Amino acid sequence: MSLKIGIVGLPNVGKSTLFNTLTKKSVPAENYPFCTIDPSIGIVAVPDERLERLSSFSKSEKTVPAVVEFVDIAGLVKGASEGEGLGNKFLSHIREVDAIAQVVRNFKDEKIIHVDGKINPISDIEVINLELVIADLETVSKRLGNAEREAKSNSASLRKEAIFEKEVLEKLKKSLEEGKSARTVGLNEKEMEAVKGLHLLSIKPILYVLNSSEASEKALDDISQIPGEYLEVDVIFGTGLDNFIKKSYELLSLMTFFTTGEDETRAWTIKENSKAPVAGAAIHSNFRDKFIRAEVINWQNLLDAGSFGQAREKGLVRTEGKEYVVKDGDVIEFKI
Repeated sequence: MSLKIGIVGLPNVGKSTLFNTLTKKSVPAENYPFCTIDPSIGIVAVPDERLERLSSFSKSEKTVPAVVEFVDIAGLVKGASEGEGLGNKFLSHIREVDAIAQVVRNFKDEKIIHVDGKINPISDIEVINLELVIADLETVSKRLGNAEREAKSNSASLRKEAIFEKEVLEKLKKSLEEGKSARTVGLNEKEMEAVKGLHLLSIKPILYVLNSSEASEKALDDISQIPGEYLEVDVIFGTGLDNFIKKSYELLSLMTFFTTGEDETRAWTIKENSKAPVAGAAIHSNFRDKFIRAEVINWQNLLDAGSFGQAREKGLVRTEGKEYVVKDGDVIEFKI
């Protein structure tokens, strides 16, 4: 499963330094705006103590972690939605990711320039979020015009779909015109599906990442002003990165199940609330198409039992069918 987190922020706030520290992949991270023009992509292992313990338990020859894909996106500036800076090129890169990690500089250092000439984390967040809202308003308004025309179609089925889409778009437009992100509208599953093709920017899940240097004074002490979920990292000293990776994984609504044996212990990535056959497809399509049953045990219960044999004797290994919703931390053997 390939899902991407876009590392986004104003120029020169530490995005590329964070990316480099995360991935150990060399991309430019110099002290000037717009150093990053084309997005760089890196694959990062998700820290998981459960995986290591299961691998040791099984004396596995190979251990394979779950991963998150990060995309280092060039700095966004005020007016990007109107072509300022590198403008719509940045917005198109954000459109291609599944969630956003918005990096905000939260330290004072006269040696490191800021694109606005001052350090104000809340203002930086507002600039980025507003640009995403403005871009979405243009997208929604354009599509709304088409939906209004389609709502008058002679085709009853097309007319019905267009009327529903039009109602959803009007709801989104009202929020966006008020400067609010599309996330705040609270669309249900059916409504989300109706506008899925628009790839709206401000509807994507977002995590605020405060780049706070241990060696410098903080610019913002009262972080309760941050308008959403946030965490702090130090991209130079590398503190807080494991938590950032885990939170990014959760941001994508992902979870992990395991397979374990002498050959290999592996963490498999699936979407939350996936049923057993769908989880099996992460390994091979046959485990979905030819699914018969799954043998399931919680990872901790397996370790506590001492072996699969003893776990079965204690009744800890369950036989589950097609409707079983996989839980984070399940150890599964699929039967086909």
